[in-house]
Amino acid sequence: MPTPLLELRDLHVTAGGAQILRGVSLVVNEGEIHALMGPNGAGKSTLANVVMGHPGYEVTAGDVLLKGASIARWSADARARAGIFLAFQYPEAISGVSVIQFLRQAIAARKGLEELSVLEVRLDLAEWMERLGMDAAFAERHLNEGFSGGERKRNEILQMALLEPVIALLDETDSGLDIDALRVVARGVRTVRDEHPAMGTLIVTHYVKLLEEISPDQVHILIDGRIVDSGDASLADRIEHHGYDAWRTVSA
Repeated sequence: MPTPLLELRDLHVTAGGAQILRGVSLVVNEGEIHALMGPNGAGKSTLANVVMGHPGYEVTAGDVLLKGASIARWSADARARAGIFLAFQYPEAISGVSVIQFLRQAIAARKGLEELSVLEVRLDLAEWMERLGMDAAFAERHLNEGFSGGERKRNEILQMALLEPVIALLDETDSGLDIDALRVVARGVRTVRDEHPAMGTLIVTHYVKLLEEISPDQVHILIDGRIVDSGDASLADRIEHHGYDAWRTVSA
């Protein structure tokens, strides 16, 4: 059996003294797409942030493994350098820092380099912006400042493409997008995965629409901090038609 890219083992997590995750186990193998669904407050975004190493959460039991190595005590920046990428639900704006400046520093850190040629970054950036259907002027704008919701999410996908992660976590990337913007983002995710087919992907979402555009290998239902069911893409269709009531009793 190959070593999983990402493995969560009986993960228990608290924040501010409140327990949020109550024994989550999950395995994402090379090239797989997993979707994590559940009602508001179930702990979906918490799970993504814990994998990324957000300091506001405490792992009280269990483990997080990347390619078989425990990373539960690693800092967020160490995890990012190792190849974990998180696309935020609400990406922050950074005034005074252009998209290309940000990416130059981020790519250098990911590759373990002191310095990275501006020309090299600009060429790679221009290629990916063309592939993702983005205006070339986008590179000189301040990071997320004045960006629409769709532009912020496409910028996250652009970062994912250039950082070449081992595992990508997409935290409600579809949140707040109309159907056209959602399709643009979904097409971007597919384009990146075509270029990096070994990349694992964990999509946190409320909506089936994104999963219709990006077909997952597995869908997991998280309720009250526990995964109560897992299955193929048809599981998302059942949620769309019947909601989560059938699974709430399982978590009780």
